[in-house]
Amino acid sequence: MKINKSTRITGKNVVLVPYKEKHVLRYHEWMKSPELQRLTASEPLTLEQEYSMQRSWHEDADKCTFIILDKHQLEETRNEIEAMIGDTNLYLNDPEEPSTAEVEIMIAVTKNRGKGHGWESVIHMLRYGIEMLNVKKFRAKISLDNVKSIKLFTKLQFAEVQRCKVFQEITMEKKVEEDWIHWLMAETKGTSISDDYE
Repeated sequence: MKINKSTRITGKNVVLVPYKEKHVLRYHEWMKSPELQRLTASEPLTLEQEYSMQRSWHEDADKCTFIILDKHQLEETRNEIEAMIGDTNLYLNDPEEPSTAEVEIMIAVTKNRGKGHGWESVIHMLRYGIEMLNVKKFRAKISLDNVKSIKLFTKLQFAEVQRCKVFQEITMEKKVEEDWIHWLMAETKGTSISDDYE
């Protein structure tokens, strides 16, 4: 999505940046993991396919993605690729509900899990979706065995709307309401958004 091509969102512990060509090699290495493939319901891609996917993310108007960086590691090393820990995505591809976005969050680096990085990243993404993409409802599709993600979205006030045994998947949704927006704003207080990323 071109709208976020130069957007940098800086929070307390994470920095979100658009998915660029320079990130692809590291991302490709992550996605060789059978665990991540299972948790994200992803198929393994060749490196060439991964580069093609990155270009698609940049061009397509119905997909928005940010790479998640560990802010403190980035400040220490000044190496953005080493500071990569995951990604968060929005899909606005439901023709029947054009203001609904499917949200995803992945913390790929094991040592960064359980530290609140996923939580912080996804609340930034939700706020971005509301403010910049006019999202009115969010949806999350999660593997039934991904207990941590189910707990995360429950904490974000999402509610279960469907459970599919065939795909071993739960669908959770959250309508954007005024009090929830205020809560999100409070949770992301101190966040800075700039358009200076290259």
